[in-house]
Amino acid sequence: MYIGLDLGTSGLKGVLIGEDQTVLAEATAPLTVSRPHEGWSEQAPSDWISAAEAVLDQLAVTGLGAVRGIGLSGHMHGATLLDAANQVLRPCILWNDTRSHAEAAALDANPIFRHLTGNIVFPGFTAPKLDWVRKHEPALWNRVAKILLPKDYLRLWLTGDHVGEMSDAAGTSWLDTARRDWSDDLLQATGLTRA
Repeated sequence: MYIGLDLGTSGLKGVLIGEDQTVLAEATAPLTVSRPHEGWSEQAPSDWISAAEAVLDQLAVTGLGAVRGIGLSGHMHGATLLDAANQVLRPCILWNDTRSHAEAAALDANPIFRHLTGNIVFPGFTAPKLDWVRKHEPALWNRVAKILLPKDYLRLWLTGDHVGEMSDAAGTSWLDTARRDWSDDLLQATGLTRA
């Protein structure tokens, strides 16, 4: 059996699939978005964990002892900020948050971003969000040890590993897409260095 988990903005969906690819069970847990200011869109990563626990409990009706793997998908570009002990520092700034529009415009004005990433720097991408945090939440910024995208935080909870994937990394504005590697120049442009 296999489990698929999809972390969406409005809910977490799960499916349990048999060896013959037959759907054995489906489950959903709703999520809410917080909008404390105009243009802001945030979620508490702890809500993702609660939703995942609820979905896995619903799927467990048939038993999960024979599960061979879990596949993850989810919304991109969110900034989940962790300290050195993997504790969440603030609500995740979601893909549809526009507070970093000025930071995005400034980064996009630097030709290296489009050259290396192949993308326009949009406010929804991760790099301008971090630049916003650096400028507007400096005490918190000084405690940031890791940045994970939403589904990668869910993966951390499931496995204990800090892992991302190439397709999601391409939406951060830190990936040199031609080299398929993080760009030190792009990381430094938003006050980061590679660990």
